[in-house]
Amino acid sequence: MNELGTEILLLLNKPYMMVPLFIWIIFWKGFSLWKAATKRQFWWFVILLLVNSLGILEIIYIFVLSKRDLDKGKTLLFLEKKFKRKEKK
Repeated sequence: MNELGTEILLLLNKPYMMVPLFIWIIFWKGFSLWKAATKRQFWWFVILLLVNSLGILEIIYIFVLSKRDLDKGKTLLFLEKKFKRKEKK
C-alpha cells in the first residue's frame, strides 16, 4: 500500500476522526434522500439508499442530477398504476 493509503487508514482508526465522517455521511445521505422523495424520483431514492459513497454520489445528485427529471416521472406513474389500492365502498 502506498504512503497516502497508509496515512488515511491510520487517521481513520482514531475514534475522534470517525464521528465527523459519520456526521458528514448521514447529513448528505439524509438530504439527498429527502430531495429524491420530494421530487418523487423513486429510482434515485433506491440508489441513494443502497449505495454508500461517503457522500460523493449524494452531493452530485443534490447539485446536478436532481435539477433534471430524467424519465419525466414515468417510473413513478407506472408504479402508482401497478400498485394502486382499490378503495372500499
